[in-house]
Amino acid sequence: MHPHPQQAPHVSVVVIGYNDVAHIADAVRSALAQGPAVREVVAVDDCSADGTFELLTGLAAEEPRLRVIRRETNSGGCGSPRNTGIDAVASPYVMFLDSDDVLPDGAVDALLAAATDERAEVAAGLCVRRELPSGREVLWQDRLYTEGAVLARPAELPRLVHDTLCVNKLYRTDFLREHDIRFPEGRYPYEDFVFTARMLAAAPRIALVPDQVYVWHVRRSADQLSISLDRAHIDNWRARTEASRAAYDILLAAGQKELARAARAKFLDHELRMYARELSLRDEDYRRAWWTLTREYLAEYDAADWALNPAAPGRLLARVVLASPEPRDLPRLRELAARPARLCPPYAKDADGTPVWSEDLPEVTLEPYLTRPVHLLPLALDAELDPRARSGRLHLRLHELYGRLAQTAPQELEIEWRHREQDRVAQQATVPLVSADGGVWTAEAAVDLDALGAGTWDLRLHVRLTDGTVRETTAHARTGGHRLRRSAVPSLRRGVLLVQPYATHSGALALRVASGLRGVASVVRGRLRRLLR
Repeated sequence: MHPHPQQAPHVSVVVIGYNDVAHIADAVRSALAQGPAVREVVAVDDCSADGTFELLTGLAAEEPRLRVIRRETNSGGCGSPRNTGIDAVASPYVMFLDSDDVLPDGAVDALLAAATDERAEVAAGLCVRRELPSGREVLWQDRLYTEGAVLARPAELPRLVHDTLCVNKLYRTDFLREHDIRFPEGRYPYEDFVFTARMLAAAPRIALVPDQVYVWHVRRSADQLSISLDRAHIDNWRARTEASRAAYDILLAAGQKELARAARAKFLDHELRMYARELSLRDEDYRRAWWTLTREYLAEYDAADWALNPAAPGRLLARVVLASPEPRDLPRLRELAARPARLCPPYAKDADGTPVWSEDLPEVTLEPYLTRPVHLLPLALDAELDPRARSGRLHLRLHELYGRLAQTAPQELEIEWRHREQDRVAQQATVPLVSADGGVWTAEAAVDLDALGAGTWDLRLHVRLTDGTVRETTAHARTGGHRLRRSAVPSLRRGVLLVQPYATHSGALALRVASGLRGVASVVRGRLRRLLR
């Protein structure tokens, strides 16, 4: 969709901030830079104490389109200042911007053109998550925004419930006010979940655009992590389940049964898998509390919720949790929660020969995997990397899954190493898969560590079957002896490489490489600092 060359000043951008003097000016300027379509920028300061308000008032003195509102007390969340903005704006359309993010050029024009041309109450576009300081970018829910589309009602595309962000959207102001669509007040983590559910429940006409309309800055090294990143405490999970429950209740009460069911499916596929991958990082008290909260929430699901896509990894993970009063099989659940999912051995059967999760949990059946297409199965690969030689050796092992792989005879394995920050592939290879005893196929490949160079490298794999289908996956990092320890490797190009194979949070094999004496020294200094803390 091409934005109009000159848009009438129809949009108010609400920028909220609290103690963010370092970033809020960039956010405000990115909104003002959208051009004449922006009638005003309403900056709501949530009673900051670091000079944020003074900075904003200074900017407003130079910019007539900037209006600053200071709340008398801090709300403790993002919802109240956004509600203040909704009440204050004077334009036909409104959108939201957080103080540490920015709007890319043309964002407002693209959304406003879609809203006005299509007579839509809501226009939504693509958000990009930008990791800082690396600059690595990941698209958010890009499947929804591959091309322009118009929906007469949200139920035409139930997957809309996956995009819970409020900031990558333009709203008709009188639509929000008429339906009393507001954010929860006070400290309410994941307030976007509730606001978006209220918006969808009102059944607006929605225009989708493929343009990038929002840049979400992810600062993992910040002193104060954002709510979405600060997941180390059980209160975060409690808040997330409560917000998910509220979203479901709102949609169901509005008669949006299909969207409500899609919201429950989204919880299994997104929230449950993301937090399950991190359970190995938490202590026993957290795990027990997480398990209890999750079981309480899943107990609210009905038969129809479980019947939808029974082979989905999130559903299998949920059924194991619901069937077990105590935490169990956490390493295996972590692998299942990975993306793509990996269902690791052992592969048990009940007395009738039906595939089940384990012999002591036969009520959790794996029967759907007997008919699911092979290229969609959660295949399990093990990987070991021996970096001691200049050309490291990668040893791979693909496991059979209840006889399904034997039916299609795995043929070869496509291997690539992808740089995590730069999202580039440095090495690719295709190696044959050889059938071995014990229901496995094996493969080996050389890894040119010199050619990889410094950085963090993720192993990506494609299993090619004889029928031509391909399954993309990752490999479980096998932990054996020296395999996951740092090794100093001679390098013709750089003198020395410090190589460390390691397991990611989801258990996948990855590789850290520091090159040259300076790089090695930097790693050693970092290690010493951590030991001395």
